[in-house]
Amino acid sequence: MSYDPSPHPPPRPTVSPAYDLTYPWQPPLTDPPQAARRRPAEPALGHHSDLRILRSAYRWQRRTATLTALGYFTLFLILSAFAPSLMTSEIADGLPTGLLLALLQVPVTWLAIALYEHTARRNVDPIAARIRKQSEVDAKREAAR
Repeated sequence: MSYDPSPHPPPRPTVSPAYDLTYPWQPPLTDPPQAARRRPAEPALGHHSDLRILRSAYRWQRRTATLTALGYFTLFLILSAFAPSLMTSEIADGLPTGLLLALLQVPVTWLAIALYEHTARRNVDPIAARIRKQSEVDAKREAAR
């Protein structure tokens, strides 16, 4: 047995094209040129999993705040349309339930803003800071080349 140190693979045996293909619509089997086999070393284009995590955290942040504000407003509209007797009943002297629920819309909106800020500080901002720091390190590494 002899050892061939050449970097090229052995030539493919010639076979009839009808037997060489598994499916008739396949392109003919050819060896790619040597230059096409090797890919040049490229810098990382970004940390895609981190970006997916950031998008997911931001999506949950938006949903939480939106559903808080819109959910309450939708509840108020449904009660106004389908429960007028509840909305016109008085809680205190001259204060109907509908007016109280309408006035509560402002604090609920503030709550939605507070939830948005809270989830931003807790979930989104740390991920964004990590991605920003990593991109700065990558940029410095690329500039040093």
